[in-house]
Amino acid sequence: MTRFALALIAAIPLTGAATPAAQTLPDWLAGSWCTADGAHGRTCERWGPAAGGMMIGTSQTVKGGRTVSFEFLRIALDGETPVYIAQPGGKAAVAFRAVAGEKGVTFLNEAHDYPQRIRYWREGDALVAEIALKDGTNAMSWRYARGE
Repeated sequence: MTRFALALIAAIPLTGAATPAAQTLPDWLAGSWCTADGAHGRTCERWGPAAGGMMIGTSQTVKGGRTVSFEFLRIALDGETPVYIAQPGGKAAVAFRAVAGEKGVTFLNEAHDYPQRIRYWREGDALVAEIALKDGTNAMSWRYARGE
């Protein structure tokens, strides 16, 4: 989630035929999740437990001993619909609304340039995160294991 530039306002009205997803907060995200060290460094996402209708998270990528990107994250309920709000590099917040998906949780903002879709799902003990265009093209993914 930390490798995209966002410069839109916090609450963008969404259009399109996506079906809203009446859900609870994805409490299975809670905890610390880290990728293995790789060519792009090591990325860790940390999510606090669901409390007060919100989950608060951060993402940080470290390469060569220095932070190369960071992001403030939150998932808050708007009525019964979770909304993922990202602030990469501490810049303007961008909102993505949860929609019905195949597995895990999928957030969508068709009005945003990239990403338009953010997905999280579990594969056994691993957490997988993916960003892409609405149709799934130009996808980038991260595979996380429980971190420190």
